[in-house]
Amino acid sequence: MDMPTLTEGKTPGDFLLFEEQDHYSREEVTIAAGADLEPGTVLGMVTATEKYVASDEAGADGSEAAAAVLLTPAAAASADVTAVVLKRHARVRRFGLTFDPSYDTEAKRDAACAELEALGIVVS
Repeated sequence: MDMPTLTEGKTPGDFLLFEEQDHYSREEVTIAAGADLEPGTVLGMVTATEKYVASDEAGADGSEAAAAVLLTPAAAASADVTAVVLKRHARVRRFGLTFDPSYDTEAKRDAACAELEALGIVVS
């Protein structure tokens, strides 16, 4: 009898090292339609809509600035969804984070990590 192969997606355990008690680090936000995102994705906020998307280093709509880290899966390929993000006072594992392909150099990823640290999300 063949057993089916099971695949587990990314979980907060892949990147989350610490968050403040009572969910102080978390916030519920709207993820804009356009892509399914996995936990650990570095997010930017589109200024005009205040919706979050995968941070695009080459963007010019506000999404170019790292603003949060996605904590829960966001199946937003066809419609906006609500998801939980880390916005403050947390510690994450750098190599557990997912960056948009526009962050194609270590220097660009370093800059995004510095933006997260300015928000109080320590990247180790």
